[in-house]
Amino acid sequence: MFVVIGYIFMCACIFGAYAAHGGHLAVLWQPTEIVIILGGALGAMIVGYGGKPLKAVLKALPTLFKGSAYNKAFYMDLFALMFELLSKVRKEGLMSIEADVEEPHSSPVFSKYERIAKDHHLVEFITDYLRLMVGGNLNAFEIENLMDVEIDTHHHEAAIPATAITKLADGLPAFGIVAAVMGVVHTMGSLHLPPSELGGLIGAALVGTFLGILLAYGFVGPLAQILERKVEESSQAFNTIKVTLLASLNGYAPQVAVEFGRKALSSTERPSFKELEDFVKNAKAK
Repeated sequence: MFVVIGYIFMCACIFGAYAAHGGHLAVLWQPTEIVIILGGALGAMIVGYGGKPLKAVLKALPTLFKGSAYNKAFYMDLFALMFELLSKVRKEGLMSIEADVEEPHSSPVFSKYERIAKDHHLVEFITDYLRLMVGGNLNAFEIENLMDVEIDTHHHEAAIPATAITKLADGLPAFGIVAAVMGVVHTMGSLHLPPSELGGLIGAALVGTFLGILLAYGFVGPLAQILERKVEESSQAFNTIKVTLLASLNGYAPQVAVEFGRKALSSTERPSFKELEDFVKNAKAK
């Protein structure tokens, strides 16, 4: 919603002020220059990000107009899930969660928390390291190093769409200059026309530079920032799980391990201690 609101506000200010200053909006409509600018930039992106990266970009585009899944309610469910799993381990032993780890989609514990269960990356991360804990062959330092490697890999992979969109935005002003230069070349070949028509051709050529800059910094660039923020949000979720599991592996009680995870959150998503305690108790009793 904020993407649409921002675009409308930006266009209203830019084009409204231009019209109020006496400018003619029709002059700014240059479809051939838009084709040159967008077509050139998209073609360059395809060359640089063909194959799997391009598929990742296309898959990420629909998420631009969706709100963040990693909100306070999500983390409340995540902590409740972690608390329930770790409490089961503490009371019944590590082998008690073997069925939950091997078949999380049929697990009565995971099925209680739909927000978490539908995020297969997080579920896989949780179950993989619980499986390693059940195996008992790795110590806390080894598991922490392995977690860091996996989180870095996830972060790098998830950042590909944001990087590609950033490169696309960076190229748009240059292709705007290309469109302007081609317009000037066309104008120079039309010097036999009267001054009024030449002025229109020169104005149309300059619109290419304007459109390249507007598309880069007004439309495409902000989309890259949204994708970057989503990558940071997903990485925070992985780090929260990491901190919680490591605290449990180091011998802390489930309540304390969950508190470690709560402290890893930013202030906008972090529930209070009392709020989380009450929620976890109620969720476990269901």
